[in-house]
Amino acid sequence: MGQQVQRLAAYAVIVRGDRILLTRLAERVTKHELWTLPGGGVDHGEDPQAAVVREIYEETGLRAEVGDTAHVFSMHLSDTWRRGRRVDAHSVRIVYDGWVAADSPDPRVMEIDGSTADAAWQPVAAVLDGSLPTVSLVTEALAVLQPHRRQRIAAYAYVERDGALLLTRNSALGPHPGVWTLPGGGVDHGESPAATVLRELHEECGLAGELGDLLTVDDHHFTGTAPNGRHEDFHAIRIVYRVSVPTGTQPRVVEVDGTTDAVAWVPLAEIAADEASYSSLVRAAIVAAGRPLG
Repeated sequence: MGQQVQRLAAYAVIVRGDRILLTRLAERVTKHELWTLPGGGVDHGEDPQAAVVREIYEETGLRAEVGDTAHVFSMHLSDTWRRGRRVDAHSVRIVYDGWVAADSPDPRVMEIDGSTADAAWQPVAAVLDGSLPTVSLVTEALAVLQPHRRQRIAAYAYVERDGALLLTRNSALGPHPGVWTLPGGGVDHGESPAATVLRELHEECGLAGELGDLLTVDDHHFTGTAPNGRHEDFHAIRIVYRVSVPTGTQPRVVEVDGTTDAVAWVPLAEIAADEASYSSLVRAAIVAAGRPLG
């Protein structure tokens, strides 16, 4: 039996859509192509969460955040080789849920002559079917680490004028980039939904509105990438009010670098003819308002 060697390391599972951020081990570690999770050894006295954030930057050049909980994986190889010598190795790996901003640049290796040769977003499907060679930790972590669960209550405005509906378009930072939806957003703690819808209408469209009746309450459940880049199991509760705005006023995008990049009056006939460009909330609100959808 070789010398006993124990190593504590921290890693992160970072998923964006159907891809996962992985790093390729350098040739000095393995002669074969082999991908692993970004992360590495925890230095003496270093917090594991701080260690994984540091390692992710060194290996991918990306500024990451990680959750507060993790899974621990243990691997014991009683007879293996490390740095040219035979050892009895025990690896304890702490794996966090992690995320990077949705508008982050492409990953690139920062460390020189380290254990990482490349960093890239790889298809999750290729990991799961084995066509991409990975260390066992990758599939083990994917099997147990679930998307962050989040429930959000939001309020929206149904503003109709002359056969057209006031809509906002999701920016690249939004949950569905390029898709049009109703103006509105999350209800702040302690804020009434009625106050929320008027505040959001002003923030997103630059318009002062007059609140009408409650139109409908809708919900939507999906898994996707949040505006901050985190992979989420998301449940949206969406409260829709009828709202009127002064005649002759024109909407404009007010927030800069936010989740809205355009605002417009869109004819109902156009919405009916192009379902893919509009959120399910838009169609649900139109139906609730008793308007035709073709």
